[in-house]
Amino acid sequence: MARDNSAVKPTEAELTLLNVLWQIGPATVRQIHEAVSTSQRTGYTTVLKILQIMHEKSLVIRDESNRAHVYAAANSEMHTQSSLIKDLISKAFGGSTSKLVMRAIDESTSAQEIDDIRQLLNSLEK
Repeated sequence: MARDNSAVKPTEAELTLLNVLWQIGPATVRQIHEAVSTSQRTGYTTVLKILQIMHEKSLVIRDESNRAHVYAAANSEMHTQSSLIKDLISKAFGGSTSKLVMRAIDESTSAQEIDDIRQLLNSLEK
């Protein structure tokens, strides 16, 4: 029976690989390993094992039609981020989106980010 992957939260290592897949699209283990290796030291077999676990958890899909399997994210970046944020709001902020936003916005928030947030709020009010 297929697992409901919307309930599965990716680990930090899994998110690293998902970010690569969202950036470059469907890729082989070698391509994913090369992309990850630009920012951190990770072995090829480690990347392979994490992808296999992610496939079991339905976080990625795998095309086995060629000798080198091609992996792709099972869900979009936006879908995954929304799921993680909903979980964080529920667990850490008592279900309050405003508490999350107030904690996230501080003196390190750039003027451009504040302008982007203001535009988003204005569009939501319309």
